[in-house]
Amino acid sequence: MPDLADGQTYEMQGSGKNPYRLKNVGGVYSCTCPAWCNQNLPSNARTCKHIRKLRGDAAEEARLASAGELKPLKPVGAEDKKELPLLKGEPWDWAQDLTGWWLSEKLDGVRAYWDGKQFLSRGYNIYDAPDWFKAGLPNHPLDGELWIGRKKFQDASDIARSQNQPDRWKPMKYLIFDAPDAKGPFEDRMKFLADALPTWKSQFTVSVEQLVCKGNDHLEEELERILALGGEGLMVRKPGSHYERTRSSTILKVKKFLDMEVIVDDYEAGEGRHKGRVGALWVKLNTGVKCKVGTGLKDKDRDNPPAKGSIITVKYQELTPDGALRFPVYVGPRPDGFPNAAPPTRKKATAPVVEVASAPVAVAVAAPAPKAAAVAEAAASPKTAKATKPVSVSVPTPTPVPSGGSTMAATPKRYFEFIDGDSKKFWEIWMDGKDVTTNWGKIGTAGQTKTKPFPDEAKAKKEYDKLLAEKTGKGYSEKPRPA
Repeated sequence: MPDLADGQTYEMQGSGKNPYRLKNVGGVYSCTCPAWCNQNLPSNARTCKHIRKLRGDAAEEARLASAGELKPLKPVGAEDKKELPLLKGEPWDWAQDLTGWWLSEKLDGVRAYWDGKQFLSRGYNIYDAPDWFKAGLPNHPLDGELWIGRKKFQDASDIARSQNQPDRWKPMKYLIFDAPDAKGPFEDRMKFLADALPTWKSQFTVSVEQLVCKGNDHLEEELERILALGGEGLMVRKPGSHYERTRSSTILKVKKFLDMEVIVDDYEAGEGRHKGRVGALWVKLNTGVKCKVGTGLKDKDRDNPPAKGSIITVKYQELTPDGALRFPVYVGPRPDGFPNAAPPTRKKATAPVVEVASAPVAVAVAAPAPKAAAVAEAAASPKTAKATKPVSVSVPTPTPVPSGGSTMAATPKRYFEFIDGDSKKFWEIWMDGKDVTTNWGKIGTAGQTKTKPFPDEAKAKKEYDKLLAEKTGKGYSEKPRPA
């Protein structure tokens, strides 16, 4: 069997029904099987039976020997430490007024803490950066990211987690966004970095640019600009805030998620607190690609999961190069009468084709979700699965959903525009039972859509009225909705 070229992937069938993905990046081989993923070794020193089957034992032994003598992963005296105490952000609720806060790009890199002599991961592991990369850095802590470029997270992660491969670090930069031990609020720490950075004479170190937020409309415009460039999102810091070595609401993450309807394909058994019930859902996209959705499931969803074959909605950040969903989050079942049962037979329809590019492509707006018939047809098509093996698990028989769940009819979509100089934006809102949905963006674009569920229709109506008052108060005028 021929070896893999740099960047090439190969699927190999394991003991289950879903194949594993093997990949060669710069001579470093990886596999999606648990045996490879769970090894506590540098990425270039890992192997598994699937890689050995592909390449042969002799070729693998020679590759592993080329990794050289391995160094300790943990700093001396920190072998038992699990997590480095760092400032971590909360997600923005898309409602809080962030006027006057500091905006910066959310970097698609690897979080790296410089402790004065080495780079450490959040898991307290050492990143084996070459001496020439570290030259000139100060003897006090810095907080930042090892970064290659937008949509290059996987490359940066693989390089940072390897050992004895200094040449691979040449495209890497260290982007600094804080100085944890510097005195004073955030503004003073930024001034400290601005004054100190030129004295380090490091060609690989850059300070992250910070902008003052002029309002939530400005924030959304900046988010769209970063996304159009291929970025991940924004980080927003409260003015006057101090560095807290914990999760804090003084720093917020702003990311745009897209929605997609997918088919429940299988269940994965839960562990720990979720032992004995569903830990995650394996779902199938209309392209045939399968991926795991474990975030967003409530206890009731794990006890009574949507049935296999039913259609659910997930939100996600973007498609990975392999066509899977990045950061998928469970939203809920389709509100059309068969959320906990296999969808009824529909007339044959052609499923929309999603092209998966060889390199990631920036996503500016959410694509329309596939219709139920198209998704149902895709479930039956014999496409090759692209995911690690799900684990079968027995689950309780789903409880039927009563008919006529909502007492309130869906409201019509109300459309508004705001035009002021070069700013030409639209905003629309509608309510469906307990869900309030808004869609916004520049006039002439599809914009982006967000649906927010509420525990009851009264709370949903209160939010609907509040959002209407806010937008009209900012000068948005209601217009006929474009066809």
